[in-house]
Amino acid sequence: MDSQDHVCARCAEQHGSCCTLEPGLEEYCFPLSAAERAAMQAAGAKAEHFHREANTPAFVDNLCRLFPGEEEHIRALFPGQGFHHRVGISPQGACMLLGAAGCLLPRNARPLYCRIYPFWIQNGRQLYFDFCRCQAQLEAGGGAGLLKRLGMTPEDVRHTYQELRRAWNLPEHT
Repeated sequence: MDSQDHVCARCAEQHGSCCTLEPGLEEYCFPLSAAERAAMQAAGAKAEHFHREANTPAFVDNLCRLFPGEEEHIRALFPGQGFHHRVGISPQGACMLLGAAGCLLPRNARPLYCRIYPFWIQNGRQLYFDFCRCQAQLEAGGGAGLLKRLGMTPEDVRHTYQELRRAWNLPEHT
């Protein structure tokens, strides 16, 4: 078990982790590319682990906030009358792939957003989303500590972010 799996397993055990959300907010779940779904299925994910979701205005607007200046690309990828796939969510708001010890999938088969979270790249800068229930954040004391706690490097974050962009056919950014 790597350091990320260890801290994430403790988090899942204690308070549900970043893999849970308030019921009713499912439309905000990150979309999955075809390549991500294939990798997940190859690692054991079943049909019930996926959900087909409408591209609601709120969903698309949320993605546009994550990719400022790329609204045209995002709206083309997720047109208003279209659909996307996301992970399945239980009635209690937990990812269907969340087990008692964390994610049921090996790290390399998890959705790209899950692999990069809580980090993100915006306008060329690496940042992290502040999540008050994140055990790694509570233990880390800042971004550099968080990277270490999760067993990641800035290069890992950039690589995963670029991989996510490629999976969605977004232009690469440096």
